[in-house]
Amino acid sequence: MNGHSFYKGDGKMGIKTDYKKIKVSVEGTVGWVSLNQPDRLNALQTDLMLEMAQALKELNREPDINIVVLKGEGRAFCSGGDIKSMLESNGEEHFQRMMEAASDVSMTLYSMDKLTISAIHGAAAGLGYSLALATDIIVAEEGSKLAMNFIGIGLVPDGGGHYFLKERIGASKAMQLIWAGDVMNGHEAQAVGLIDHVVAEGKVMAEVKALVQSYQARPLKAMLETKSILRRGQWRELKKVLEMEQEAQWRMRQTEDHQEGIRAFVGKRKPNFKGQ
Repeated sequence: MNGHSFYKGDGKMGIKTDYKKIKVSVEGTVGWVSLNQPDRLNALQTDLMLEMAQALKELNREPDINIVVLKGEGRAFCSGGDIKSMLESNGEEHFQRMMEAASDVSMTLYSMDKLTISAIHGAAAGLGYSLALATDIIVAEEGSKLAMNFIGIGLVPDGGGHYFLKERIGASKAMQLIWAGDVMNGHEAQAVGLIDHVVAEGKVMAEVKALVQSYQARPLKAMLETKSILRRGQWRELKKVLEMEQEAQWRMRQTEDHQEGIRAFVGKRKPNFKGQ
């Protein structure tokens, strides 16, 4: 495994852990993946997503692991795509590389033959929220800020956001939610079916650990067979949505509204969109 492994408690050769932008650990049959750029609220850069894809694929290949938890270090789960990175490089090659990395993470999360859980505190916005939606179960603190807020900078969701929202709440409601770009707290998101469990502030990890313990006492092999039956036939649709999102994102990045949205975001003011 690229020459970097560690030994798990059972003495078997395990998973690469020496990443720069994420943290990976294994506890028994559970793999933990943490976004680890807390000074940037775990904003998603290409290098970080490439590390995520590699780590998730390694965990998926490990037969002893049956649950994978995705979480964020610091004050937030993930604030979304890195706006600073967008400003620094707007070239098509950089864009394609970033979008392909995001699509790889989403597809890997969605298709894993493990039970996957997102543990959300603070912000889960934009692409960060898309990645959370790619997991099987979402647990969020009541004060979390969950938003599919691409519209605020004149863009469309990526990372499979369209597909995952449609899967959870239907196409019409998904469209309205994307157009609004509203920020929801944990209770609001649960009420419309966008997360599965809401907990008090500071309690997300305790709840996730309790869920993990509960699932480990169930017939997980049978549960994962059900996941495979329901998900496998949808992989092609998700792949197509990811391709359409990538094409749409590039077109929208050329618009005046997107440029105005970015300027307004950086200037901390309300954007003046013109539909152009």
